[in-house]
Amino acid sequence: MIKTISIQVYGKVQGVWYRASTRDHAQNLGILGTVQNKKDGSVYIEAQGTTTQLEALYAWCKEGPELARVDRIEQVEITPKSYPDFSVIR
Repeated sequence: MIKTISIQVYGKVQGVWYRASTRDHAQNLGILGTVQNKKDGSVYIEAQGTTTQLEALYAWCKEGPELARVDRIEQVEITPKSYPDFSVIR
């Protein structure tokens, strides 16, 4: 079953390649969606895939790339959208 979630990641997650690393990890998992920086310093992700794929992405997001420091992470199931791929929104 395919579902769509949002993940909001707080901490030292901007300026540490979090978006690009998330895109690469999501693409390797076969997940569609987007990732973007938010004005409050967090990173916002929309991801669409199977439960197994999304659980793997969520687990990775709790750590992130090497230079990141994740303080808090929130996940919510959202209304499905149509994503052509997984991309970084600038």
